[in-house]
Amino acid sequence: MTDHLTPDKRSWNMSRISSKNTKPELLVRRYLYSNGFRYRLHCKTLPGKPDLLNKSKKITVFVNGCFWHQHPNCKRANLPKSNRKYWIPKLERNIKRQEDNLNLLISWGWYVHTIWECEVQNPIKLKKLLSLIKNSGGIVSK
Repeated sequence: MTDHLTPDKRSWNMSRISSKNTKPELLVRRYLYSNGFRYRLHCKTLPGKPDLLNKSKKITVFVNGCFWHQHPNCKRANLPKSNRKYWIPKLERNIKRQEDNLNLLISWGWYVHTIWECEVQNPIKLKKLLSLIKNSGGIVSK
């Protein structure tokens, strides 16, 4: 299947995809802050630049896009039909890099939480995940 957009238009579209301050991330931030969880944003000194972190409690939170990090069993994690030689290795590298970063943070004693884009859309699931983050007391989850 050929792409219905020109390469220039596709490039322009892709350049508009942000890695910071996404809608799912803003929802998570708003909920955590309103429930008394304080955090810093996008720490450049930690592996993977966690979206949120609380240094005193050693908690990191990644808000992952289902497509970019290929969330298992998620309908949003579909592979593009065109240019697969590019996309498959790129998405595999994203997954590997994220896994390496999470393992490194855990080995350094950080509590690592990953929230997927699709989980933010489900209020019950989101509330459960965020209460786990807020009350992290030795619970490490991926």
